[in-house]
Amino acid sequence: MRTQPKIFVSVLSIFLLFSAFAFRTAIPCTVSGTVIEKGTKDPVISAAVILNQNGKPLQTALTDADGKFCFQNVADGSYRLDVKYVGFNSYTSNILVKDGKSNALKIEMAASEQKVDEVVITTSKVTQAEEQSISYGAIAPMNLSFTASRNAGYGKLRNKNYERSADVAPDPTLDWIDDGNTKDKKVKTEPEEFNTEDYDRIVENEFQKPTDRALSTFSIDVDVASYGILRKKLDAGQTPPKESIRLEEMINYFTYDYPEPTDGKPFSVNTEMGECPWNQSHRLLHVGIQGKHMEKKNLPPSNLVFLIDVSGSMDMPDKLPLVKQSLRMLVNELSAQDKIAMVVYAGSSGLVLPSTPCSQKEKIIEALDRLEAGGSTAGAAGINLAYKTAKENLLENGNNRVILCTDGDFNVGVSNDAELTSLIEKKREEGIFLSVLGFGMGNYKDSKMEKLADKGNGNYAYIDNANEAKKNLVTQMGGTLLTIAKDVKIQVEFNPAKVKAYRLIGYENRALADKDFNDDKKDAGEIGAGVSVTALYEIVTDENDASFKKIPKTDALKYQSKENKPVAAKTDEMLTVKIRYKEPKENTSKLIEYAVKDETIPLTKTSDNFRFASSVASFGMLLRDSKFKGNFTFEKVRTLAEGAKGKDKEGYRTEFVSLIQKAKTL
Repeated sequence: MRTQPKIFVSVLSIFLLFSAFAFRTAIPCTVSGTVIEKGTKDPVISAAVILNQNGKPLQTALTDADGKFCFQNVADGSYRLDVKYVGFNSYTSNILVKDGKSNALKIEMAASEQKVDEVVITTSKVTQAEEQSISYGAIAPMNLSFTASRNAGYGKLRNKNYERSADVAPDPTLDWIDDGNTKDKKVKTEPEEFNTEDYDRIVENEFQKPTDRALSTFSIDVDVASYGILRKKLDAGQTPPKESIRLEEMINYFTYDYPEPTDGKPFSVNTEMGECPWNQSHRLLHVGIQGKHMEKKNLPPSNLVFLIDVSGSMDMPDKLPLVKQSLRMLVNELSAQDKIAMVVYAGSSGLVLPSTPCSQKEKIIEALDRLEAGGSTAGAAGINLAYKTAKENLLENGNNRVILCTDGDFNVGVSNDAELTSLIEKKREEGIFLSVLGFGMGNYKDSKMEKLADKGNGNYAYIDNANEAKKNLVTQMGGTLLTIAKDVKIQVEFNPAKVKAYRLIGYENRALADKDFNDDKKDAGEIGAGVSVTALYEIVTDENDASFKKIPKTDALKYQSKENKPVAAKTDEMLTVKIRYKEPKENTSKLIEYAVKDETIPLTKTSDNFRFASSVASFGMLLRDSKFKGNFTFEKVRTLAEGAKGKDKEGYRTEFVSLIQKAKTL
C-alpha cells in the first residue's frame, strides 16, 4: 500500500491564510466530505479545506486522519470550496447548501507534477532578533519555505538568492561560493555518509531447565519502535541492525483478536499451546493479554505537554516536519475537555504555548507550525520544564502525560543514560507519564529513548511516515494516552515433570529477578486502553532433544535435593502463568493466576493469533540470524503469515508480508 507522500511545509504564511477551524462536535455537519489522493485512494491528512462566499473565506477545516472534514451552521446559499495541500494540485468546486444540507463530497486531489528532487530554501535578510528566535526553536522567519522529495532520505540541499545580513554569523555547514552572477550565494551539498545510530546490545535468551530455574519473570512491554525502525530500513533497501531487532516489540506491534475482559479486571489473559513452527519437535506457548477498549468519548480529560526537539539534528524532512504533521493529527482528535502545552528545546528550552484548551485548536496548530529547527540539544532542560508545566496543570482524575518527540540526540547538559533515566524515575512519582515518539535516522538514539519511555511509565514508538502517526495517535490513541494498568509483571512456573527446557522469546531487556515479582516497589510495564500484549515461550518436552542436550550441566547439590514434588507427576498442568498489576492510581498490586494443561494443538489447527505471532517471531529471528531459527526460511515465514492475516482491517498484516519479501531480496 502506498503511503501518503512525504512532502512537508514549514511556512507559517500558508496557515495564516485560514482564520478558523471547524471541530467535531455533536452538531450535525452542513457541509462534509472526504479528501483522497487520486489513484491510490489514500486519505489526504491535514489538507486545508476553505469554504468561501463572495470571494471571502468563511470557515476553514483540516482533514482528519481519514481525510474527512466538516463545516457546521452554514446558511443556505452558493459557496466555493477550495482544498489545498502541499505536493498536490489545488482543488476548487462550487457547492449549493439547501435546506441546511449539501451533498457529501468526495474530493480527489492529484499529486503535483512539479519537480521536487531537491530541497530549496528561499529567504531574505534575517534580522538578529529573528536569528535568536530560531535558535530557541520558537518562531521561524515568515518567508522561509521548504519542499522535499517524496522519497528523499536526506536529499540534496541548495540555497537560492540567500542574502546574508552583516549581523548573522555564516552557517558553518554551508560553503560560500561566487558563481559570477549573484554575490554571497550558498550551496549546501549532500551530506557525507555518516551513522551515529545507537542501539543496545541484545543477548538472546537461552534454554533453561526448570530443575535449575523453575521461574521465568519479566516485565510486559508495549513498545513498538523496533518494528517501525525495521520497516524504515527495509523500505530504504537496508538490512536492519541486529541490535535494533527486539522480538517482543515486533510481535506487539500488531493487535490480536483476544476477547475483552468480562470479570471487571482491566485486561483478559489468554493462553494457547501449539506446535512450534520452526522446530516441530518443540511446543510454543502463546500468552495474550488484552486491555479493555474505551470509546474516545469516554476517555478522561487529558493534560498533555508536547516536548519537541527543535535542535539542528531535527532539520530533516523525516524529523521536525513529520513531528508537526503527526501532532496535528492528535490535536484534531482531542476534545474541548483536553488541554495542550508545548515546550521546545535546542540550545536551551522554552515554553512556546502555555496549557491551552483544545477548544482553541487553531491557536495550538499555529504554535506548532511556527516551530523551526536549529541549535544544539539540551534535552534534560526540556524534560524538566515539560514536567513542571504538566504538574502546574495536573488533572487529578485525568490523563497527565508528556509526549517527547525527538531523534534522541541529546548533547547538552544532562545527557548520559543513567542521569536521564534517574530524572525520569523521579518525575513519574508525580503521576505524570511519558510517551516517546522517535523520528529520523542517521544519528538516531534508540537505546536512550527506549530507556526513557521504560522509566517514565510510558510507551515508545518510532514514526517513519504519516500512516504510523495515524496508527499511534489516532487509531490507537487510547492505548497511547491512557494507562489502565501499571507495573504489570509476568511470572511463569514450569512443571519439571512435563517441561524439560523452556526459552522466553524476546523481552531480554525486560527480565526481572524472581523476587521482584512480589516487590511492589519494583517498576514494570504499563498497559494502555485497548492494547494487546503477547509473549511466546519455546518449550522442550523430550530429554533426548538436541536443544536439551546442549544446555550445560550443573553439579549435583550437596545440601538440598532437586527432586520434583509428588504433585508434579500427578497433575495434568504443564505450567502456571501468574500476573501482577496495579490500578493506575494504586500502589498495591493485585495477583491473577492461570494454569495451562499439558495439551498441544497441531500448527494447522491453531488460531490466527498463534500463527501470525509466531510468523513475526520467526521473521525477527531470521533477521537476527538467531541460532534458534531452526529450519525456517523467509518463504516459510511468508506462507505462515499469509495464512494468518485474518480480518486485517487496517492492513498492517498485509504490509508485514510485503516486508518479508523485501528482506528476502536483500
